[in-house]
Amino acid sequence: MNLNLTRPIAFVDLETTGVDFAHDRIVEIAVVKVYPDGEVIEKCDRVNPGIPIPPGATAVHGIKNEDVKDCPSFGKLAAEYADFISDADLAGFNSNRFDFPFLLEEFLRNGVQTDFSQKKFIDVQRIFHQMEPRNLEAAYMKYCGQKL
Repeated sequence: MNLNLTRPIAFVDLETTGVDFAHDRIVEIAVVKVYPDGEVIEKCDRVNPGIPIPPGATAVHGIKNEDVKDCPSFGKLAAEYADFISDADLAGFNSNRFDFPFLLEEFLRNGVQTDFSQKKFIDVQRIFHQMEPRNLEAAYMKYCGQKL
């Protein structure tokens, strides 16, 4: 990987009990932090959400209630993760619409103050969709081999 970084970048992925920031909770957090000098540090923790994991969520990520019953709550990990990403810009897939708002809500819910105002947010899904458009014109070209 050849990244031209001036500050660290943290790639964040969350698995949750659902998609409602107000009600649902994190069941797994993974962060890969890449430093400008090329050093890479990974952190990953399963989390006891304190609420049942619905079967629909388990169908997406494969994490069951019994898998997290002895894991720490996010409240016990929140300060550690906030510190870990404090000096980094943030990246992920569909992260601007899901992971980052969800993570910020969990920090707030657990009384962990974070300042995201100076961070850059890189959503790889947005880049992918710009490079590989998902619209009628792109579909017509792919399936018909002609410009619309």
